[in-house]
Amino acid sequence: MILSGQEIANNLGDNIKIDPFCPENLNPNSYNLTLHQDIMTYEEVVLDMKKSNRVRRMKIPQSGMVLEPNRLYLARTIEHTETHNLVPMIEGRSSIGRLGLFVHVTAGFGDVGFKGFWTLEMFAVQPVKIYPGVAIAQIFYHQINGQIKEYVSNKYQNNTDIQPSLLYKELNPDGVTEDDDQMTLGFRK
Repeated sequence: MILSGQEIANNLGDNIKIDPFCPENLNPNSYNLTLHQDIMTYEEVVLDMKKSNRVRRMKIPQSGMVLEPNRLYLARTIEHTETHNLVPMIEGRSSIGRLGLFVHVTAGFGDVGFKGFWTLEMFAVQPVKIYPGVAIAQIFYHQINGQIKEYVSNKYQNNTDIQPSLLYKELNPDGVTEDDDQMTLGFRK
């Protein structure tokens, strides 16, 4: 069962934390999340699952930025969320989708206990101009049945920024990749 907007508001502070929270972003059964000004793209032509791939960071100016097709852009929400006893999920807003902009390629499903900013995996069907602060996605909440074990992760939990893929940590359980002496988490030193 999906929580109504009023039920989202009733759960604020306990099961749901959204910071900052703006009452005007509350919908009948979701809450609008807004786009932060930071954005990044991968610098690699071929992305390697077993490596920390290099990224380039940019800022979306107030005048906007055009996203080009056939390129993955990683961004994040302005809002930091925390969810207990519910399953958080995000979807792009229909008005954004009607411009041909996918807000998350596959990762709209959150875990009970997730705390952090939502990383957006944006892909444009055709060139589209985006702006910081725009309501880009909606978070909604499902009730969950059964005993709950909250999400614990050394990859994405309690993040403070955009998170490029950290799959290489799973594929390299010893924690060492051949690139570690040159890069840290995909950021140039």
